[in-house]
Amino acid sequence: MGFPDGFRWGVATAAYQIEGAVAEDGRGPSTWDTFAHTPGRVRDGHTGDVACDHYHRWPEDVALLAGLGVDAYRFSIAWPRVQPSGGGPANAKGLDFYDRLVDALLANGIMPAATLYHWDLPQPLEDRGGWMDRDTAYRFAEFAYLAAERLADRVGMWITLNEPVVVMAYGYAFGVYAPGRTLMLGALPTAHHQLLGHGLAVTALRGRGAREIGLTNHYSPAWAADASSPGDLRAADAFDTLMNRLFTDPVLLGRYPDIAEHVSGHGGPDFASFVRPEDLAVISAPIDFLGVNYYQPTRVTAPPAGGPLPFDMVDIMEFPRTGMGWPIVPDGLLSLLRTLGERYRSALPPIYITENGCSFPDEPGPGGTIDDAARIAFLDAHIAATRTAVDEGADVRGYFAWSLLDNFEWAEGYHPRFGLVHVDYATQRRTPKRSYAWFRDLIAASS
Repeated sequence: MGFPDGFRWGVATAAYQIEGAVAEDGRGPSTWDTFAHTPGRVRDGHTGDVACDHYHRWPEDVALLAGLGVDAYRFSIAWPRVQPSGGGPANAKGLDFYDRLVDALLANGIMPAATLYHWDLPQPLEDRGGWMDRDTAYRFAEFAYLAAERLADRVGMWITLNEPVVVMAYGYAFGVYAPGRTLMLGALPTAHHQLLGHGLAVTALRGRGAREIGLTNHYSPAWAADASSPGDLRAADAFDTLMNRLFTDPVLLGRYPDIAEHVSGHGGPDFASFVRPEDLAVISAPIDFLGVNYYQPTRVTAPPAGGPLPFDMVDIMEFPRTGMGWPIVPDGLLSLLRTLGERYRSALPPIYITENGCSFPDEPGPGGTIDDAARIAFLDAHIAATRTAVDEGADVRGYFAWSLLDNFEWAEGYHPRFGLVHVDYATQRRTPKRSYAWFRDLIAASS
């Protein structure tokens, strides 16, 4: 593909989606354990209790990573495995697991890239308010310190937060993800408290000698349903501000975007009421990279009068779709990378595509092979879009495909399959798909 020397190829996973072993070796409950065990929350009552059993089968999964030839592996450290109550001393057995995983990755020439928060908040912290409570930011920094104290000498990349916008929107505003609260714009404090936690964690990580620190945001380009409609254009600006810029401007520019015009009249709180004068200096602590997760753009239209949000989302129908029903728009990734460069200019650090992938209903065919041509086409088109951005001057340093394994896909349970490797959940048998071989060959050819 002609990427620059040193470009990192990797795959990504998340703890609750693959580990299982939710009650072993001192792990405490997370909000996702509680949510998944609440009837009606997850499709068909699926839970992450066993997931891909990665906690026990990690040597097999490391062998799959080695066979793939990746330069880096992005995994997450389960906060309730390290601090079962969300505070206090580290649970040594929990950190022992990540110790073994990190050492095995390094032994296979794979750089560990650790995400500290991929949505599995310890339930005791949620019981005290979760991310609506400012204190959770300080507890997160404590967790970051404990993780780095054990692992900073060997982990090459640290990601503080994964997709804080999803935690705010899906977890606290709309209630479709854990913890399942429906606060609508009342969830805005969770944005600030997560970002404050990020900034505090950056300081904690640097204090323990961590290298390459960043955070990962989910970005979705906002499309106005009617580009000639002032109302739709305002809705697109509101979506972009609340879902994209809100989680990037304070980190890179040291200030929040003007959200007052978008939340007034929709029941949103005064943002200044929970932002202290010293917070933005903490949040804007220098980072070494920005993680970009991209799946699809979002089309919006003006909301009805008195609606709870400053935009309504509209289906994008003119593109092919993934098994999740998401439109496949590789040019959306290119336009996103261009927008980030234009918006942040010299303030923009190097970028990693930390997630990009697709779900299709993959099942073994004759002979047990899984010919997932649609996934190959998806990845190929998005990698090509990334390459175009690099050719235009974007400082993109790596690409992580989502995901290594089929796994627990949050509120959809085990129905969607995002993996390069098929998992038979009844037997835990792993079967590399055709996309696994394709990605392996692409990495080899790029080396």
